[in-house]
Amino acid sequence: FVVTTVHSAEDGLARVLTNGIDVVISDIRLPGRDGLSLLGDLRRQRPGVPVIMITAFHDMETTVAAIQNGAVDYVPKPIDLDELDTAIDRTLSRGRDSERGLVLAANEPGHTQMIGQSSAMKEVFKNIALIAQSRVTVLILGESGTGKELVARAIHSASAERMLPFVAINCATLIETLLESEMFGHERGAFTGAVSAHKGKIEMVGEGTLFLDEVSELSPPMQGKLLRVLEEREYSPVGSTQIKNSRARFITATNVDLHQRINQGLFRQDLFYRLNVASIQLPPLRERRGDIPILVEFLLRKINRDLRKNIRRVSGDAMACLSRYHWPGNVRQLENVLM
Repeated sequence: FVVTTVHSAEDGLARVLTNGIDVVISDIRLPGRDGLSLLGDLRRQRPGVPVIMITAFHDMETTVAAIQNGAVDYVPKPIDLDELDTAIDRTLSRGRDSERGLVLAANEPGHTQMIGQSSAMKEVFKNIALIAQSRVTVLILGESGTGKELVARAIHSASAERMLPFVAINCATLIETLLESEMFGHERGAFTGAVSAHKGKIEMVGEGTLFLDEVSELSPPMQGKLLRVLEEREYSPVGSTQIKNSRARFITATNVDLHQRINQGLFRQDLFYRLNVASIQLPPLRERRGDIPILVEFLLRKINRDLRKNIRRVSGDAMACLSRYHWPGNVRQLENVLM
């Protein structure tokens, strides 16, 4: 590459406007105006020039702001030159439209942030951002404890519908009749105990996001009813002949192999295709062991806040032990161990 270096946002913008620059690499921290200001000017005056931002890991808010305002990639500090080289190659080869940014966290009050610096988690962040740009149905795959609901919330938070409701249902915790009522609603007298009409979660969420966890546990009749909603955007409350329409965005998740369930005759193949329009595979913790130290740091802060503790660090021997362990329960198990 032919590299041009400048030392301020003003000089950088002037160089891009007067020269054939193919990609901009900018720190967020710059003398004078910062990199976010430069990013905004570039998006307005040279929207075809992709921008890669250099970020500090703990600078979460400005990182998210950069990505949501049009940066196509990010490289965290300390900079790995191979990673930077890969980001440049990817940006130049794929072009501006195929890399529309990243989201680092579902940073809503009461919900745990997503933490990771590993290449596997960076891919997850990128997929979240790309998928959030449209209302496609999403299937999230991953072992128990890997954070599938966090991913669903992150997709919703990064979407244009972020101000609309996000509602989660665990398909494994309710018997079929109650699950059907929870999803679709019911009329008064539809079954024993139905003393009044009940609005279902599909109606409650409106044009927001409905997250169905453990979707593999749906019974065959419920699979058929969900398929109808996805295909026809229609459903009927329990005990009613009224047809209602849904404009909800569906995100589902499972920790089992749906292909195996299909081969066993336990899951409908046509429903799988409807759910798997876009998919995200979450890596288990044992495949991203390099994230364990920063996860421990983050979780200790959370534990200190929630339990009013003052644990400042984990010893080197303890951290080595945590990093070697297999973690069958993934991040959820790590948090429980630290507590």
